Amino acid sequence: MSEPQSAHDRRDAVPPATARRLRPAELLFEPAQALADEEHFFDLESLDDPRQLLARSTELALAFRAAADRATEYQAIAAAQLADPRRFDRLTFAAIAEQSGWTEDYAKKMVEFGTRLQER
Repeated sequence: MSEPQSAHDRRDAVPPATARRLRPAELLFEPAQALADEEHFFDLESLDDPRQLLARSTELALAFRAAADRATEYQAIAAAQLADPRRFDRLTFAAIAEQSGWTEDYAKKMVEFGTRLQER
């Protein structure tokens, strides 16, 4: 796996004009009845105009990427806190890896990433 990156690191690679224009759509929870229908996905199936479909699906893709980046940052912070040597109940990289489904090497990178995030 590659080294984790925060959403902030990736935004630096996007030109400023593009970053302002491509704001992620707000993620809304799907109603319970929509989850029962496998074809339903944020009402995209009801859009007939391909331009609208492309625009809305692009907004959702950007929102999901941003949400995934934020979740990864929180994972890293939690891993760093769990591995903190000042904790009497600190976890090893192996224990963090087992708990989160990572390799031990990736857990170490996440702890390092989370430590950097906490220092900001």
